[in-house]
Amino acid sequence: MLYAISDLHLSFSQNKTMDKYGGAWVNHVSKIKNNWLDIIKPDDTVLICGDISWAMRIDEALLDLGFVDNLPGHKIIISGNHDYYFGQLNKLKGRLASIDILKNNYYIAEGIGICGTRGWVCPNAIEFSDNDEKIYKRELKRLRLSLDSCIKSGVEEIYIMMHFPPTNEQKEVSGFIEIAGGYPVKKFIYGHLHGEGSFYSSLMGSHYGIEFILTSGDYLGFKPVLI
Repeated sequence: MLYAISDLHLSFSQNKTMDKYGGAWVNHVSKIKNNWLDIIKPDDTVLICGDISWAMRIDEALLDLGFVDNLPGHKIIISGNHDYYFGQLNKLKGRLASIDILKNNYYIAEGIGICGTRGWVCPNAIEFSDNDEKIYKRELKRLRLSLDSCIKSGVEEIYIMMHFPPTNEQKEVSGFIEIAGGYPVKKFIYGHLHGEGSFYSSLMGSHYGIEFILTSGDYLGFKPVLI
């Protein structure tokens, strides 16, 4: 079975509490663990769409990633905007048995191609600068690299996982959505958004022939969602 969740915001090395962000975050690590153990079986796959750890360095992130690694199931992870250690993950090669890293590549799970990239703020967002434009275009290229590598495998169905939403607050079509339209993409899975106002202004449900699924941990009550 395929599940997804994002924005775990773990901090075992720094002991950073998330309680100040509201009741949903009180004891959120215990919620993650208990719900995961209740739902996820060893042969399931969980897509984790970024912001896994608050760690700045790979040695700090090891405790958080080790926590995830020890939970049941196979995990496919992408970077979020807070995963500053992500570029150093090669140093942990072979130490995280149940975790695969998605970056310019793809995986097959349950016969479905899993592609993706971190994403970024989309054009016409409330805050969008020239610097954002550069990062946005780079992320478009990374998504296409992932999709192009996947389509060669012969899969007939693809899910895209990103950290950032693939659109702006006005829910306009972005480059991410345009690129997805050229491939057999059936689902767009993302996180990043927090708070009720953000949840219900996000793009969810069926649009452009694709299902959009928000997986922010606090939105899901820290329960991995079946996708």
